[in-house]
Amino acid sequence: MERIDNQAGGYRFLTGIPPYSSGVAAMEGFEIVHVTFVRPPPWREGFAVIDRHLAAEGRPRQALCATALRSPEPMTYQGFGEFNAGYIALLAEWEILLGDHNPVARTNVVPVVGPPSEATLYSFAYTVPADAAAASFVVAGAGDIVRQSLDSHRIVRDGETSAEAMAEKASHVMGVMGERLDGLGFVGADVTHVNVYCAHSLLPHMPDTLLRPLGDGAAHGVNWHYSHPPIAGLAFEMDMRGVNRSIWLGA
Repeated sequence: MERIDNQAGGYRFLTGIPPYSSGVAAMEGFEIVHVTFVRPPPWREGFAVIDRHLAAEGRPRQALCATALRSPEPMTYQGFGEFNAGYIALLAEWEILLGDHNPVARTNVVPVVGPPSEATLYSFAYTVPADAAAASFVVAGAGDIVRQSLDSHRIVRDGETSAEAMAEKASHVMGVMGERLDGLGFVGADVTHVNVYCAHSLLPHMPDTLLRPLGDGAAHGVNWHYSHPPIAGLAFEMDMRGVNRSIWLGA
C-alpha cells in the first residue's frame, strides 16, 4: 500500500483496489466527520444527499472520503464488478478520482435480517477544517480474502465455517486492519469504532482476536452487524474508524 495526499479533499489515503482505497486519514488542519443515515436511501439518492450536505457545510465534493453500502444479497465476482463500474463512474463524474487511484474508502455488506431491495447508502464521511489537532481516520472494510485479491480461490478456509475456520478468518482480517492502521499512522488505542460483519458467532473470537489487539481501544467494544460480506463465499468482514464527530442524518 502507498499513502498518498489528497490535497483537494483534505485527507491522505492508502491505495487499494479500483472500487475503494484501503483507508483514509485527515490531513493537518482537517478532521473527518462520520454520518450515518437513520433510513438508508438508495445509493444514488444518497449521493444526492451527500452533495447537498457538503454544499451546506461549504465543502467540495472532493471532501467525501468514505462510504458504506448495504446490498440486497451477496454478489458473484462478476456482479460485484458490474456494480463497482457504476459506482466508480459516479466518483469520476464528481472529479474525485486521482489518476488511476480511487481515494474513497468503502464498506459494502448484506444484512441478514431485513436486507434492502436495492443497494443503499448506509453512511459516509467527509473532511472539515479543524483548528485543533484532531486525528481522525477510516479503515475500509476488509473480508477474509488473502491480499484483498477478489479472487475466489484466495478466500481464507474457503467454504468452511467451523469455529476453527472462523477463528482463522477473523485473525486474518484483524491482521489486515492492523496493517492499514499502521499505514495510516495509527494504533488500536486510536480506534473509536470497530464494526464486524458476520453471520456466525463472534463470542469465541471476541477476547483475544478482536479486542486485545486494540489495547485501550478495546474500551469501546465491537459493533456486530449481523451481515454477510458483499461477495458470495466470504464469511467475515471488518472495518474501523477513529473520529471525534459522528452524526445521525434523517432521510
